[in-house]
Order: sequence, then structure tokens, then C-alpha cells
Amino acid sequence: MLDSRSPALSTPARIAVVTGDAEFERLARSTFGGNAQINLDLTATSLAANVKFDVGDAKVVLVDIDADHPDEVAALQSLAARLGGGPPIVVVTKAFNESVARRLVQIRISDFLVKPVEPIELVRACARAAQSHPGETVTEAQIYTFLPAAGGVGLTTLAIQTAMMLMRKGQRTNASTCLVDLDFQHGACTDYLDLEPRLDLDEIEPRPERLDRQLLEVMLSHHSSGLAVIAAPSRPAEMRTFDPDMVTRLLDLVSSHFENVVIDMPRTWFPWTDSVLFGSNRLFIVTEMTVPGLRHAKQLVAAVGERLKGGPQPQVIVNRFEQHLFGPGLRRGDIEAALGDAFAGVIPNNYRLVREAIDRGIPLDEVKAGNSVTQALKKLVAPPAAAKNGSAAKDAAAPRLRALFGAR
Repeated sequence: MLDSRSPALSTPARIAVVTGDAEFERLARSTFGGNAQINLDLTATSLAANVKFDVGDAKVVLVDIDADHPDEVAALQSLAARLGGGPPIVVVTKAFNESVARRLVQIRISDFLVKPVEPIELVRACARAAQSHPGETVTEAQIYTFLPAAGGVGLTTLAIQTAMMLMRKGQRTNASTCLVDLDFQHGACTDYLDLEPRLDLDEIEPRPERLDRQLLEVMLSHHSSGLAVIAAPSRPAEMRTFDPDMVTRLLDLVSSHFENVVIDMPRTWFPWTDSVLFGSNRLFIVTEMTVPGLRHAKQLVAAVGERLKGGPQPQVIVNRFEQHLFGPGLRRGDIEAALGDAFAGVIPNNYRLVREAIDRGIPLDEVKAGNSVTQALKKLVAPPAAAKNGSAAKDAAAPRLRALFGAR
């Protein structure tokens, strides 16, 4: 449980507030104005009317916007780009829904609150932002999302192995990695890794704004390899639809504390799915080497492209690939013809290796170092061309600033 007492900013700090709402102005003045540790600098105009808003040496910037007005969202985006990740921005808006999430998903913010706002929540949000942004250079989290085209295509195995590869690579550069299982009904990440799922949805669903670093630490599972995992106990008999705010805030928090985030998505499309996919740097659709599997993947590529205009380009991975030189069956040329530019590559079929890794709860490389599955996946997730000229990384990741769940 979180401490119900209001956290205090550790040193006297300047909070820059911009708002065109007289009621929120009064709330900000009454909340911060009488605190000797805080120097409140309040600008009583909308951000859109004051696009050159000067934050000076503020430790936290508190912005009140109407997210339904494009000019205010554009002004927020301009402010975030100008600040370049510091000081942190806390956004207050009168409504939060899928439409608002779409607007905010490209803007780097530290936290957000929905009106009406309680004074204690306002203080907590600013304190968390100040404590998590001590002025260091901001690095955007890289989001790798795996979406199944059908059931049983081996998506969880590929997501886990990707997270393991990123974690080991990050150990050389101090970059951290977290695996997030968003399949709340049939999730299997912790089963594959022989871990106890610790994400308590009943605890955070009623009040997702209570999520903070302390609560996140309680709900993290840790594999012996060092990989951090976020997963809830699977509930196969329950079809639950969670508030998009809960999922978005969870990913926002995870991305604020890990350099690499790998997401295992459910096949079912939920109200929060669009926001998760749009916030991804790399989006992989996983299918199998069958005619129905390729059809489902092609349909899903088209659906994602139509729903997420301007979002990441989905790349299709064909898992359990077997090349038959003679006889009937699909060949690689058939797959390339069916999927076109969306085709990323294939993962060879190595059932015995994967089964042993799952049964023992260990990475594939611990069963057999340099195995064919790991080598093929490494080429798809981190292609050599990206390391040489940076083009793939630039196109797919770094400049996107998709940081509704990417602020550090």
C-alpha cells in the first residue's frame, strides 16, 4: 500500500504552472502557494495563448490543457520539444480517453492527471516527477511489441527471447530491460520463465493514478538472469476489459524506469490496444507457416495500417519455418509474395529446443548457445544495417518521441 501522507519535494524548488482555468489556478495557488519549500510561478493564460511560455529554472512544469483543442496539444508538443526532456512536464486535462491518449502518445510527458484533481494527488505527481528527473540526460525507452496473428504461433517464446537478448546487450551499456505481459486472460510469460506473477490488477484498477515506482517494484517479478517481468495471474475464465487509463499508466511507469520494454500482446483487440501499438518503436506481427496464418497476418497488417496512420510499420515474422526443397507446401518465395514489404523474415522450427527451454524456465541460449532460433531472431530484432549506418534505428525508434509511455 502507498503511504497516504503527501510526499514533499526534498529541496526548495520552483514549479512553473500555466493554466487558463480560473478554478485550477485557485487549486494550484492553494496547494503550493503556502509552502515555503516551493516557489510557485503561475501564468494565468492557456498554453496556446502563450506558446513561448518560459519555464526558467523550474524543477517541474505543470501544464493545464484542453486535450480536445488541437492548438493546445500543438502548443504542448512544441513546449516538450523545446525542453528536450527536462524539466519534467506534468499535464492536467479535463478528460482522458482513447482519443486523448492518441493525442498525447507522441509527446514526452512525465505524468498526467484528470480533473477534478485532489490537492494531494497534485503534490504527489509533482514530487514523483521532480524525484525521477534529477536533471540527467533523458533517454527514450525503446518499445518492442509482439502481436499474434493467430493463437499458438509461438509469440511468447519470441518475446521472451527478444527481452533476454536486449537485457544481455544492455548489461554492457547499463541499459535495463523489462518484459510486460498484457495478455491478462491467457498470459504465459511467467509460466515459461517459472516465475510468480505479481501484478495485482485488483489493487490498481480502481485507482490507477496510485501507480508509482514503489508500487511497481512490489509488482515486478525477477528472473534469475536479471530480467524484470510485469505479469498478472492468468484468468482463463474471465474476459475483462480494463480502463485504458490503467494500461497506459502502467506502461508509462515501466518506460520511465527501463531503457528497453518488450510487450507480449493478446490476440483480442481491446480499447487500449491502439495506444499501445502506436506507442511502439518496433511492432512485430507473429504468424505461422500456413496459408490461414499468412492470410491472418496480411489482414492484421492492413488493419493496423488503417487504424494507426503515422504509427509504426508492422513487420511480420513467420515462426517455425521449414524449407521443403521437394514436395508440396509453402516456400519462402510464397511467403514473400503474400506479405510483400511487411515480411520481416522467418524463424526456423526447432521444437525440441524450445520445449526444453520452456520446461526448464530458462532462455534458449542456456539450452544451446548460438542456436538457430536465437540467431535468426537477433537478425530480425537488431539487423546489422542498423548498427552500421543507424538508418533502421532512426526510422523505427529514436526520433519518434512516442512517450506517453516513454518519458524518462
